[in-house]
Amino acid sequence: MLSGQGAVNLSAGKQGGLVETKLDPETVDQAITGAHAVLGKRQNEDGHWVFELEADATIPAEYVLLEHFLDRIDEERQKKIGVYLRRIQGAHGGWPLYHDGKFDLSASVKAYFALKAIGDDPQAPHMKRAREAILAHGGAERTNVFTRIQLALFDQVPWRAVPVMPVELMLLPRKAFFSVWNMAYWSRTVIAPLLLLGDLKPVARNPRGVDVQELFRTPPGKIRDWIRGPYRSQWGRVFKYLDTALRPVVPFFPQKLHRKAVDTTLAFIRKRLSNGGLGAIYPAMANVVMMFRALGVPDEDPHAVQAWQAIQDLMIEKDGEVYCQPCVSPIWDTGLAGLAMLETASGPRATQPRETRERLEKSAAWLRERQILDVKGDWAVNAPDLRPGGWAFQYENDYYPDVDDTAVVGMLLHRLDPETNATAIARAREWIIGMQSTNGGWGAFDIDNDLDVLNHIPFADHGALLDPPTADVSARCISFLAQLGHPEDRPVIDRALEYLRQEQEESGSWFGRWGTNYIYGTWSVLCALNIAGVDPRDPMVVKAVQWLKSVQREDGGWGEDCASYEGAPQGVYKESLPTQTAWAVLALMAAGERESEAVKRGIAALTRMQDAHGEWHEEPYNAVGFPKVFYLRYHGYKQFFPLMALSRYRNLGASNSGRVEYGF
Repeated sequence: MLSGQGAVNLSAGKQGGLVETKLDPETVDQAITGAHAVLGKRQNEDGHWVFELEADATIPAEYVLLEHFLDRIDEERQKKIGVYLRRIQGAHGGWPLYHDGKFDLSASVKAYFALKAIGDDPQAPHMKRAREAILAHGGAERTNVFTRIQLALFDQVPWRAVPVMPVELMLLPRKAFFSVWNMAYWSRTVIAPLLLLGDLKPVARNPRGVDVQELFRTPPGKIRDWIRGPYRSQWGRVFKYLDTALRPVVPFFPQKLHRKAVDTTLAFIRKRLSNGGLGAIYPAMANVVMMFRALGVPDEDPHAVQAWQAIQDLMIEKDGEVYCQPCVSPIWDTGLAGLAMLETASGPRATQPRETRERLEKSAAWLRERQILDVKGDWAVNAPDLRPGGWAFQYENDYYPDVDDTAVVGMLLHRLDPETNATAIARAREWIIGMQSTNGGWGAFDIDNDLDVLNHIPFADHGALLDPPTADVSARCISFLAQLGHPEDRPVIDRALEYLRQEQEESGSWFGRWGTNYIYGTWSVLCALNIAGVDPRDPMVVKAVQWLKSVQREDGGWGEDCASYEGAPQGVYKESLPTQTAWAVLALMAAGERESEAVKRGIAALTRMQDAHGEWHEEPYNAVGFPKVFYLRYHGYKQFFPLMALSRYRNLGASNSGRVEYGF
């Protein structure tokens, strides 16, 4: 195994004034062997992988408050969540949205509330620092909508602190402006039970009577301007006036209409509730649990039991700590880990090719069983004649498959065994083609989900109500279709390529909607351009390569701060990170740069970052749920992307063409 010392010769002769990096093939092999063994051990017996998916303090804090809302308090679990929350408190006194990030007011209010509920003394030093920071940033009255809803449920603020969202919204058809069918899947599933909570206005059991009035600069009863921006456009002001006008009218909606809206909402939720919970994402799942309690549904009711258990399945306990994941990622992890292992098991210097392929055949069987073939999810509202054929992100979420997971799984199945997997691949191809948006790109879950003005309503102060096409998801779909190589798909691919051309940043990079950030987006697109046959000399490719090389760090690696979503420089961080170094190297190799000094230095950096056990380590977050609002740390990324990059480098060195032959 590597220890980071003496792994690479960096000074073997000059060419054109530059010092050429010499990579010992045995060193690369050793790094691959160690990483392959580590990743292999993480595979479950049935063939799938699943790694931790960590967000910020918000989700575990909300879980603590959920137990207090219900009076279902698990003392030992809450103590361990407290340990976790205290550990991730920032030096600024509050809680950030990602590792080493700036203070975030809403996350800090929830974390403080949770710790006080757990039993932390408000006069303890860490609580005093948090309270002072919260008050210095405007107090709890200036938190976002979702935090104010949480406070309203605990009777800490009046319900007028929350925008008007009548349950009658669920009756609006797709063509109506404010229809939930114009919103993203995550918004739809969170909003549906939330509308009923807002209608019923329940008050938390809160058995210990915990309050956080000390976090307000102005007593909540005296505040009149709960909704006051900052507005992202004039539409925000228009909707603020509409909210003001609508508020006194809502109580006078006809009772028959109201009853129909309640019944429609409950039917929507029950139809989509599964062992994975509503939408298989924590906020929607927690809202359902609270909704059932508010409706008087007993905890023993099968639906209530199912909803509660889905949340329990999100818990991670280790090292004396507990935190709640926002969701789980087994399909995504299995697809990515499988591709990394398959790359390792390919080529003349393959690592355990027979054994690895046998293990991946189990992965393929596991994935085939989870392809959604008989449920037309919410996506069918915009494509009623399209047959289902996608995969969800989670174990069970049949109404909400996504094209990104589907493309990745499709590429793995095709590369592993196109004949055995032919039926699954064909259905995935059909579904992805049918999910293309009008502008040529793909969103993650819906078609043409881009009515941007909805992001300006008071409820959407997070600016993430929609699921429009994005460069990274679109690139993955191109990669899948181009890898399959059906000539009749060329018009679909060409439309998507034109979309990517239009989306390129002035710097030469592409924005990464679901991974951090411009390095992720640029890697995704360069992989797609390569397999789609775009000439490496194309100005769009040249510009992207130049940008990647320009942000390479002195140690040969790459890193990018999540603050790049908030206006910080693109592709820049204070240290090199294994995940982003791997993305950058994979991107450059897809652009024909395998023999470049930048790639060699990147590969050398990856070998140095690896520990003696074959693992890589990184604390910074590497993905995003909603830019500026919600960030993610995929614990598997640091292991399978570096392995893929090292294996790709090795395989291209023995390739006749020197060209990446696959979409990923």
